[in-house]
Amino acid sequence: MAKAKKRAPRRKKAAAGSVGLTAAETSTVDARSLAELTGVVEQDGGAVLGSYRDPFGGTPVLIVALPIDRVEPTPYQRDPSETHIKKLMTVIEKVGRFLDPLVLIRQDDAYWTPNGNHRLQAMKKLGAKSITALLVPDPEVAFKILALNTEKAHNVKEKSLETIRMARALAARKEGPETGYAFEFEQAQFLTLGAAYEQRKSLSGGAYTSVLRRIDEFLAEPMAKALKERERRGDKVLALDDAVAKIVEALKKKGLTSPYLKAFVVARINPIRFSKSTEFDFDEVIDKMTASAKKFNVEKVKQEDVVRAGGGPPDEE
Repeated sequence: MAKAKKRAPRRKKAAAGSVGLTAAETSTVDARSLAELTGVVEQDGGAVLGSYRDPFGGTPVLIVALPIDRVEPTPYQRDPSETHIKKLMTVIEKVGRFLDPLVLIRQDDAYWTPNGNHRLQAMKKLGAKSITALLVPDPEVAFKILALNTEKAHNVKEKSLETIRMARALAARKEGPETGYAFEFEQAQFLTLGAAYEQRKSLSGGAYTSVLRRIDEFLAEPMAKALKERERRGDKVLALDDAVAKIVEALKKKGLTSPYLKAFVVARINPIRFSKSTEFDFDEVIDKMTASAKKFNVEKVKQEDVVRAGGGPPDEE
């Protein structure tokens, strides 16, 4: 089952103050490189408030104000949390200021924000006419959602659905291979879980994350072909979940109670739980887990076993 162990490359330590631009250099923007985008913003009813070069990469950025109805979230994003939107509305009203500009790219006749949907929705519900933003000329920033989105921590379901939506958008553009978007996707198991969540929104993906993180990897296939494999792997996860759900139900009927029942069962049938290897065959591990689940002896499990195994996270939706 185990493959040869890989060593992760070590990051070289940068000397303090050795990377990027000085404060003075950030102000030296070639206006000609942004002239077309500046004109478009103004045609769209917006205003360019300033420009600068990014202090890390040196790329140009426009500081803009735009009519709020011209701004939308990227279509790959998680659904916004109403609770979080209400909290932001309260804070913005109390402070009397909107101090956290969105990041935008221009797409078709609108502007997309890859990180800032909650702030955008809060401002819209407050009745704002316009919104301030950092407009990035590079449209590929829209696919950096998971890396850029620090507004509200994603849970497993949100990350997984965002990632599979991004993959489908990239497949439609005939982009590839999947390995070329490892940064954007963050972790390979989100793609597999995303394909599973598309079929079963109630899936408790958090229960399987620790296993999938170790056995799933990015594919060197073109995006469209990789998507087919993600759907196949997602189906296998759902079949495993069906078997695990039966065990959980049987344990509940036996009188065992715990928010960690599913995690307990998954840990019990995990064949690599104590392995120190770093690479595994996806199908082999999932097939072993499914087979173990089908012959799981509920009668041998006691309440104290579940209590002793507690302490991990409950099933994450």
